[in-house]
Amino acid sequence: MARTTSYALKKILNPTVDLSSSTLTEYINSANVFVTEVLGGTSLSDSILAEIEKWIAGHMVTVTQDRLSKEAGAGGAYIKYAGVWGEELSSTQYGQMALALDSSNTLRNLKEGKKQAWIYAVPGE
Repeated sequence: MARTTSYALKKILNPTVDLSSSTLTEYINSANVFVTEVLGGTSLSDSILAEIEKWIAGHMVTVTQDRLSKEAGAGGAYIKYAGVWGEELSSTQYGQMALALDSSNTLRNLKEGKKQAWIYAVPGE
């Protein structure tokens, strides 16, 4: 079950984003699956997971619907978008916020290809 709402997501999005609540809910559902899969086993609180989910959904909206322009033209008609493909969550301000909220650094480690590992001592006889 999603941790955030379309209303909460709409509040952080660029005001020019004009997507219906049902469309935003689809992004939230995707963010929920991602956050649950990647961060569900961490010690992060439910309230932080809800915030991260909201910002991940914002990132998903931005990379698919509302890419931010860094430069624009007129006569020669060109546009240069902010963010670079391959930078993953770092490519949008929403993804950057999700990274900042993740005190476990799990999201940052995903980008760097690191996996979490646990070592348990098993007492012998």
